[in-house]
Formats: sequence, structure tokens, C-alpha cells
Amino acid sequence: MARLLEGDREAAGLLFAWYGDRLYRQAILPRLPNPELAEDVLKDTFRLALERIETYRPADRSIFFWLRRIAINRAMDTHRARKRRNRLQDDDRIDATIERTMSQPPPAPDRAPEIADTRRQVEQALALLSPRYATALRLRLLDDMDREDCAHRMDVKVNNFDVIFHRACKAFRKIWPP
Repeated sequence: MARLLEGDREAAGLLFAWYGDRLYRQAILPRLPNPELAEDVLKDTFRLALERIETYRPADRSIFFWLRRIAINRAMDTHRARKRRNRLQDDDRIDATIERTMSQPPPAPDRAPEIADTRRQVEQALALLSPRYATALRLRLLDDMDREDCAHRMDVKVNNFDVIFHRACKAFRKIWPP
């Protein structure tokens, strides 16, 4: 400890040799199963430990438990940051999709007969389905309602609506095109 407090690099290397692999396997990797991220967390753990070594108070326990707590905290922070970053990337993709689809001009006037014909065929196909399936498809796809609103309209829970909608899609695929 005295050597670590003085900034002795050999003592730091010795500390890493004693506890690095154990911290990696027991504390970091189970919480962060990405090996590259886990290795970064291990490096960051020892960096933080050496920066804050003066805060360590030897008691009746090994320094391993102090290092372990730092490693767990860093692993959890990294995991949360990664989840936030993935969520933001998903939001960006959704925004890009919305922008791409909403920025398209409406169909040309000369396509009106084609659109009307397709709508008539869809209605004929929906008539062949059970009324519950047809209602689920109309609400979700033709009326463009949220899942929660569709479930409320059909007087079912959202999870039940999801099942009904999934089955309705499968049934529709069997009869489409008419």
C-alpha cells in the first residue's frame, strides 16, 4: 500500500497481476458480456483505483473487494451508457424512416383508379376474414391507430391485441392477392 500511495508503477503492475484476471472474470464480464467493453472497463477500473488509492482504507478485508466495487460500478455505468446510445440510435432510425416516408409526395392523380381498385380488393379480402381479424387490420393499418387505441376499441388488452393482429396478418397473407 505504501508503494501504491507513492505512485510506484511496479506495485500497480503487481496489483493488476494479482487481481486483474479475477476482476475481469468474476465482476466485469458477467455484467458486461462484450469482451472489448469488458477489457476497457478493467483498464478504467485500475486507472480509477490508482487515482483514488488514498481513499482506500484497509480493514479486515482484501483490497480485492474495493477493486471489485469499482469494477462493478464501471461495468454498470458502461452498460447503461451503451443502452442509452442504442436507444438514441433507434430513435434516429425511426425519425429518418418517418422523414423519408412523410416527405414523399402523395400519389399522382392518374394513379387514383389503381388505388381505388387496390382498396376494393383489400376490402374484398377483409370480408373473407373473421370480423375480429378484419377489425384489427382496419384499425391498425387502414386507420393507422396506435396499438393501445386499437386494443381499447376492441376491448382487449394490448398484448391480446398484438396476438389478434399477428394472427390476422397471417390469415390475410393466405388470401392475398385475391
